[in-house]
Amino acid sequence: MSIVEWGTGLIIEIISSTGYLGIVFWMALESACLPVPSEIIMPFSGFLVDSGTFTLLGVTLAGTLGSVIGSLGAYWAGKRFGREVLLKHGRYLMITEEHLDKSDEWFEKYGEVAVFFGRMVPIVRTFISLPAGIAEMDPKKFAIYTTIGSLPWCFLLAYIGVVMGEKWDLIVPYFHILDFVVLIGIALFAVHYIRKIKEIRAKK
Repeated sequence: MSIVEWGTGLIIEIISSTGYLGIVFWMALESACLPVPSEIIMPFSGFLVDSGTFTLLGVTLAGTLGSVIGSLGAYWAGKRFGREVLLKHGRYLMITEEHLDKSDEWFEKYGEVAVFFGRMVPIVRTFISLPAGIAEMDPKKFAIYTTIGSLPWCFLLAYIGVVMGEKWDLIVPYFHILDFVVLIGIALFAVHYIRKIKEIRAKK
């Protein structure tokens, strides 16, 4: 049995035995920057709607609540430790205090939009809370936009599970492809970012 199969089985077992609390638990871990896929949690929970175990509304709200709880934990960690760690070790990633200041300004202007849409993008949704915390985005705004961004994502995945029924897991490979596409986009952005930093340093 692979680690992925074992992890999937564990997710299914805990949700089956603990109900809505299991959904909250797993979605909180995912939003706290841990490798727990909502693409398994929510569709499986949606599948259980058809059997009468859950309701679609209940699954959606449980998933959203877990997302908010985990996101607030990651936000707090970013706010409490992120800036200090980056100022100390950021040079290895070519991150300076000036870059952090610019990030703060950017989040001041566009943080709400970034958090809202970031909650609906695979991979990004897992980690968006950290930079929001580092930039010290207003916690109330962060909580609000995290909530309204998580709702449609949780509903969509749960609804897919309802529609797919016992074949809910057939959708998982397609999300893995989407994850790969997002990773490529992040990698390209990182390469562009590093190149720009080198150009700036070369001019000094």
